[in-house]
Amino acid sequence: MESELAIEKLSALAHDGRLEIFRLLVRRSPLPVAAGDIAAALGVRATTLSNQLTQLEAAGLVAARREGRSVLYRARIDDLGALLTFLAAECCGGKPEACAPINNLTAGRYDARREAEMSHERVMNVLFLCTRNSARSLLAEAILNKVGARRFKAYSAGSHPGGGMHPSAKEVLEQRDYPVDDLTPKSWDEFRGEGAPVLDFVFTVCDDAANEPCPAWPGGPMSAHWGIPDPVTATGTDTERQVAFNQTFGMIHRRVSAFASLPMGALDDLTLQKRLDDIGQTKPAQPFA
Repeated sequence: MESELAIEKLSALAHDGRLEIFRLLVRRSPLPVAAGDIAAALGVRATTLSNQLTQLEAAGLVAARREGRSVLYRARIDDLGALLTFLAAECCGGKPEACAPINNLTAGRYDARREAEMSHERVMNVLFLCTRNSARSLLAEAILNKVGARRFKAYSAGSHPGGGMHPSAKEVLEQRDYPVDDLTPKSWDEFRGEGAPVLDFVFTVCDDAANEPCPAWPGGPMSAHWGIPDPVTATGTDTERQVAFNQTFGMIHRRVSAFASLPMGALDDLTLQKRLDDIGQTKPAQPFA
């Protein structure tokens, strides 16, 4: 990358609004995000957002495509990688040991995960995130702890945890003989302090959590977004609302089971990341009426 091009990209990011937009798109990558969803997540007016996205697109950091009446945006991760490579070129005078923090961004980051899978010496830790941590993320925690008990230890948390597990989520699990006594909403702060488990994977299961700036998790886990409609928003009779929770359980069970069956120790990081992203793009149930 030429210096002039790097300056153009860095100049585009040298603005608090554009930087927050780009960081959101990086968090949601490889999935595109509609302009309206970006505006809602960041509290930005449509006209301001349009101008900022135009500048990011002109700098080659963002790509756009129209889908129906919406315009979808995604971060150009390839350009971001080229920028990072340019900035880190000839790092530390060619001393690889001094550049370990940078090298870990692109190579060898998941050696511990791969070794654990191949040797079966360590159970891998998985964290499911949703803003209130009262339904979807707790369902995912319970399901993985059952279907992947010998390989994984599942946890769940939220950025703004609620006061307790949603009664319908609890009922869905109890009907299927899942233990529920230890399933309580928790703050994601519990998973980044001293004594927190070293995480191998982090999955967001609601769009709000995916849009929020996440903490720096110990262990440098792989992550993906598995957005699922919120059954709490379902309307209608008690029976219809419970059907929504059953549908949610089924979708989460399919995704978690697909994840638990992956031969992780045999997959390189790029292939594994694609598999994780593909699981998150399996078609969910329609949003509840």
